[in-house]
Amino acid sequence: MQREAVPVVVFKTRHGSVRGFRASGDVVAVLGVPYAAAPFGVHRFREPAPAPAWTGVRDGRSFGPVAPQSARLPGAPVWSPGDEDILTVNLWTPAPDGGPLPVLVWIHGGAYTFGSSAQPDFDGTVLARAGLVVVTLNYRIGFEGFGHVPPDGPIAHPDNRGLLDQVAALRWVRENIAAFGGEPGNVTVAGQSSGAASVACLMVMDRARGLFHRAIAHSPASPCYPRDIAAATTREVAAAAGCPATSAGLRSTTPQALVAAADQVADGYRRDPASGSRHYDPSLYAPVLDDDVLPTDPLTGMAAGAARDVDLLVCHTTEEYWLLDAVGSSAKVTTDAQLARFAEDFGLPDGLVAGYRAALPRAPVLDVYLAVFGDLLFGEYANRLAEVHARAGGRAFLSRFDRRRADPGAVVRAWHCADVPFAFGNLDDERLAFLIGGAPTAADQGLARRMVRAWADFAATGSPGWPPVRDSSTEATEATEATEAKVWTADPHAARTGDRAAAVRALWAEADFPVLRP
Repeated sequence: MQREAVPVVVFKTRHGSVRGFRASGDVVAVLGVPYAAAPFGVHRFREPAPAPAWTGVRDGRSFGPVAPQSARLPGAPVWSPGDEDILTVNLWTPAPDGGPLPVLVWIHGGAYTFGSSAQPDFDGTVLARAGLVVVTLNYRIGFEGFGHVPPDGPIAHPDNRGLLDQVAALRWVRENIAAFGGEPGNVTVAGQSSGAASVACLMVMDRARGLFHRAIAHSPASPCYPRDIAAATTREVAAAAGCPATSAGLRSTTPQALVAAADQVADGYRRDPASGSRHYDPSLYAPVLDDDVLPTDPLTGMAAGAARDVDLLVCHTTEEYWLLDAVGSSAKVTTDAQLARFAEDFGLPDGLVAGYRAALPRAPVLDVYLAVFGDLLFGEYANRLAEVHARAGGRAFLSRFDRRRADPGAVVRAWHCADVPFAFGNLDDERLAFLIGGAPTAADQGLARRMVRAWADFAATGSPGWPPVRDSSTEATEATEATEAKVWTADPHAARTGDRAAAVRALWAEADFPVLRP
């Protein structure tokens, strides 16, 4: 018996035609479309170059290669040395012959070191059914995207190449999205973790101005690094790779050698309790404050009103750092002495840890540490972004993901990344069971429908369905004010608009967030 052919649809972009496929019902997917040239060879460590044109019809039924990394993520492709055409986008559209519809562009997270747009939780089918054209993208990560390369005469090796890739993808969207039923003048850029921090950086970057109109940041990671810290990291990675820390030395070293060297440097920090703040979770790369691509950190830029014309939706989970502990990427802190040293290494305000102890009176030391670290890197930083944006005249909406699950023998917390499958509406993939705790319940599916609707409504209208953060510029205690936030739980009657515990927020009043120095 002859198998029925999979229906296909052909789209014409400025670089050539591409063939998609019907992913589900009326939703058409197109995968692995180049938005820039392969960033290797003469283009290595350079700004992204235009994608070459092609003749004929390019097949769009497979994801493009992932960026150089050592991670092996469930359900996602693994990087293979020699894969070079990594700057690609994927699209899902419910309106291949119609539109125009709001566009949502997704930037994946992964500590600027791992991850890709091909992860199963980022499938855009459900969001497309909700009325969006969804775009996901790969960009340079690790040293290729965020490592500092010393100048070499007239050859420019900009910092923040990963951010420049994201800008190039947004330009591709502006120039091509109408062919897929999208509205170039109604683009929302979204991301989680380092992807959300990238979104915050794009909001204050001149090169990204006008390329998007709304922004969604789930669990934005706080650090940006000054150039001297980025240069010191380059020297460490180069030494581990056995090459000179020069432009020529780094260009002559393979991507796989730099990936392996970074893993070696990170492992050294992880093994050395005396190595300062990087001991606890040694993320080597972050956006660089380079006085060019990223002249200021997002909090400072937003406070100055750099993004006041961009609506912002922020979310964080209530137990962010428990995931990092569960997967073994974070140092264990189980004694009072270790907790005191952690506070000293990060320069936390006096009394902050004691305040968390008071708020968690029966919790073990490890839980106090995870609560503080999660708020330091994600939770409180997310609050600050929303509040600073509102104070500068922008519209900001704040939410918290607090869905938990307790089954016999296992507890799944509201931890880092757990909100993403719900916001994308992707709960049924078995590869995501670790994040959500097994097969989804009917209540879980209801929560996913509500979160998908909030994203779709925000992208379409600028309102997710609850009140924006108040401009508190006249209030005396800016960091401790009651901030209205939507709380996401599996029980729709428990989901409410409310205040985060004022006592915990007050503990961060003296903390400085723009730059965390290792």
